[in-house]
Amino acid sequence: MEKLNHFDEHGNAVMVDVSEKNITARTAVASGQIHVSREVFDAIVHGTAAKGDVLGVARVAGIMAAKQTSSLIPMCHPLMISKCQVDFELDEENLAVKAICMVKVSGKTGVEMEALTGVSVTLLTIYDMCKALDKRMEIGEIHLDSKSGGKSGEFVR
Repeated sequence: MEKLNHFDEHGNAVMVDVSEKNITARTAVASGQIHVSREVFDAIVHGTAAKGDVLGVARVAGIMAAKQTSSLIPMCHPLMISKCQVDFELDEENLAVKAICMVKVSGKTGVEMEALTGVSVTLLTIYDMCKALDKRMEIGEIHLDSKSGGKSGEFVR
């Protein structure tokens, strides 16, 4: 197992020094789902939720969250994100909304945390906007689907 590099020789948490790393194109994609009731699913699909356009607001929230990841996760480096995109897949059979967040950067460190943060906040926003209809919604299956760039290269789930 590779040595964890978020700790110094005394066991103190530190931000990883990326100053000697090369700038490369990096991309990460993360996804997750929220399982909802029929009433919530229909409100999302037909745009009848009292708080407005659920997926539109959730998309903006996810993008904003990805941009703020270093403010939320203590050892993440602030990144100048070059692209962030949030998309949705509606699964009527399972009454689920899948959110997919893709983040790109040219930098010295990866964007996996940004993609994971983006998809998490996207799903939380869906919950927030629909909780008046049903508080039993379940968020889960959040994971990294793929990443490219950097020393560790390609990863596909």
